[in-house]
Amino acid sequence: MPALLALVAVTAVWGVTFVQVKDAVAIYPLFAFLAVRFAIAGATLAIPAVPRVRGLGRTGVAAGALLGLLLAAGYALQTAGLQRTTVSSTGFITGLYVVLTPLFALLLFRARIGREVWGGVVLAVAGLAMLSGVEAGSSYGDLLVLSSTAAQALQIVAVERFANRYDPIALTFVEMVTALIVFLAIAVALGDLGLPRGWTVWGALLVTGVFASALAYLIQVWAQRRMSASRIALVFSLETVFAGLFGYALAGDRLGALGWGGCAAILAGIVLAEPAAAVVLRRLVARGDSGRTRRSPR
Repeated sequence: MPALLALVAVTAVWGVTFVQVKDAVAIYPLFAFLAVRFAIAGATLAIPAVPRVRGLGRTGVAAGALLGLLLAAGYALQTAGLQRTTVSSTGFITGLYVVLTPLFALLLFRARIGREVWGGVVLAVAGLAMLSGVEAGSSYGDLLVLSSTAAQALQIVAVERFANRYDPIALTFVEMVTALIVFLAIAVALGDLGLPRGWTVWGALLVTGVFASALAYLIQVWAQRRMSASRIALVFSLETVFAGLFGYALAGDRLGALGWGGCAAILAGIVLAEPAAAVVLRRLVARGDSGRTRRSPR
């Protein structure tokens, strides 16, 4: 239960940062933004992590570096694809990691995937399709986004393999530093690296660096000691739901009946696949019913 709630909080943070990042990268180069973001993430974990890195050994450092490369590949390929295809197509294809994650876990590690998880995957994909609209984009752009999605799915599967073997803080620190090195190299190559200015950029950098990167991926490693990669991927699909909700609340976006139906389908998929989510939902409903009963005399 605590792992599930922590992951839901992570997806909420990712969802709200969509609005912040959109405003920030409109005035500051994207790869420079990502380089500074992961520099802040690394600095956030540095004090507790640096003394622990030696305990990882070469294999642990290599594991953290692999996670960082997959993470950076996911961001970079998604960005390149978004420049060549539609936003709705990008949103839907990115969400397909809920399908690729159990497939990779099955093919690479012979992980057992229950029927309820596959049922949750089907509902989540349907919900993503409803939320995104799935307008046709360019085939090349869509292929880049699909490659990004594969990298994200592999990152989730890899975390499951490493989470119980290595110190989570040290492992996450190496992951953040590796992503920093990749984005720093890209930003320098593009000639985009400059000093961030203004609260719009710095506010987004601090929130994404500390909360949406350092703490979020640390929570992922911690949670995957308790939950399977397939279930993690399903919970992560809530990012799309929160992005829609915060876009509605903060940026004036409108979901419409189809969009709200998509949110409901994703939530239903998570409840089907994750028993703890069903327990939380039942408790919330029970509290709501109790509250209505107490208020009825008024």
